[in-house]
Amino acid sequence: MAERDGSPPQDGTGGDGLDEEAVWARIVAAYEDGPEDGQPSWPEAENVPEDDGGDDDGDARDSSLPVNDGIPVIPRAFVVRASTPGPRDYGVDDGSSGDEGHFVPPEPPPLPQADVTTKFAWLAVVGGPVLLVLYVLLQEPVPWWAMVVGVGGFLGGFGTLVARMRDRDEEDDDPHGGAVV
Repeated sequence: MAERDGSPPQDGTGGDGLDEEAVWARIVAAYEDGPEDGQPSWPEAENVPEDDGGDDDGDARDSSLPVNDGIPVIPRAFVVRASTPGPRDYGVDDGSSGDEGHFVPPEPPPLPQADVTTKFAWLAVVGGPVLLVLYVLLQEPVPWWAMVVGVGGFLGGFGTLVARMRDRDEEDDDPHGGAVV
């Protein structure tokens, strides 16, 4: 009755009369067993014959090779090689041919000198969180003054840096916006 509605039978046979548990038990028991003495570990049809160096076109089948269930065995494998050199076939240039075509970027301009206010703002932005992280890493309770200095220093320094940012319109000496062709 269970077979008519598409569900498997409840007797554990899988519907075809085989005991599924017994089949799995045989597979698991034979898993660790190797081939018996004198028996090859795989069929002879799966062995690749050695290349005899002949110039046959590969269609001729060796009649000594067994056929596996009507499927012919390919007597040898072939490798396709590129006829033109690829990108990995060239040597490394040691630079002795000259500097033709090599771009050497110009030396970057020196960084502008920061004023005292900007230096203290950066110290507060970086130093405040570092102070709090040190307390956490040392597993010490964070006192109220360290919390005020850490959070307040970060917020105050960040606000100072944002307020002192230069507007882009002030430096209009480069009309192309830095693009050079």
